[in-house]
Amino acid sequence: MTILSKIGLFTVLIGVGSLCVFAVQEAPTDETLEKKLVNDYNVYALPLPDYIEFAGEAVPLNEPDIRERLDRELLVNTYWQSNALLMIKRANKYFPIIEPLLKQYGLPDDFKYLAVAESGLDNVKSPAGAAGFWQFLSSTGKEYGLEVNDYVDERYHLEKATKVAAEYLKNSKQKFGSWTLAAAAYNAGNGGVNKQIDRQKSDNNYYDLLLNDETSRYVFRILAFKEILSNPKKYGFNYRDKDLYKQIPTYKVKVDTEVTDFAEFAKLHGINYKILKIHNPWLRDTFLKNASKKEYFIEIPEKGYYNLGQ
Repeated sequence: MTILSKIGLFTVLIGVGSLCVFAVQEAPTDETLEKKLVNDYNVYALPLPDYIEFAGEAVPLNEPDIRERLDRELLVNTYWQSNALLMIKRANKYFPIIEPLLKQYGLPDDFKYLAVAESGLDNVKSPAGAAGFWQFLSSTGKEYGLEVNDYVDERYHLEKATKVAAEYLKNSKQKFGSWTLAAAAYNAGNGGVNKQIDRQKSDNNYYDLLLNDETSRYVFRILAFKEILSNPKKYGFNYRDKDLYKQIPTYKVKVDTEVTDFAEFAKLHGINYKILKIHNPWLRDTFLKNASKKEYFIEIPEKGYYNLGQ
């Protein structure tokens, strides 16, 4: 090949390369963008389950308004993909703790999805002051025997708060004769639900009541979480086992005196202050007053799960 031929070939290659680069960077036309939207992004209507129940009580899916209300919550929570996937990951970590407690305290397993609807399985605090996985107000927590003060707030203690939630819900079930109404009353209060039952001359059926917007959606949010978390792949959620959050094994340290400095306490047990608080969110201050010599059990993670530079 002559030098001129080589130069010509080189020029052609440069030109082709330029065209390729230009083709990649070229802004799409209305026509190409429309094609890409159709081919690359699709949103589908979701088929409703043929049957769904809450705590053994069937949902009347033959009624048009019931189907629409369930459809709404399934759509909202399925297509809010990041939040739903986060709930799936957290459920793997916390359901194994919540499930045996619900069984122990006589509550149907479906109530674990109420905790998802209430707090997203996180120790959050609402603008109204409700706190923890089960979102108790301070007054309700104290009424049911939880310690709530500046140093200890057992609304953030998952095991103790789950027991209180069970007691509260069983009282509501006894009052209304329905687990579904008990779930609704967890949102609206027993008095609020009872008032509407009397006003509407209802036969104690949640699905026959006209309630405020929040309570009207509440049970259907729980049902949507139940359906999605029970059938994640059906709703397009794909993950590996290693993507899910895991519970870290711990052991309990009994404390029946005051603790003057939790940072020092943490060091004595081979962890740091941050990790101590992660595993014991019910400890609300940097120290613990304990003049009454009450027994507390503080969770300490087993060795090897945190790299503390030791």
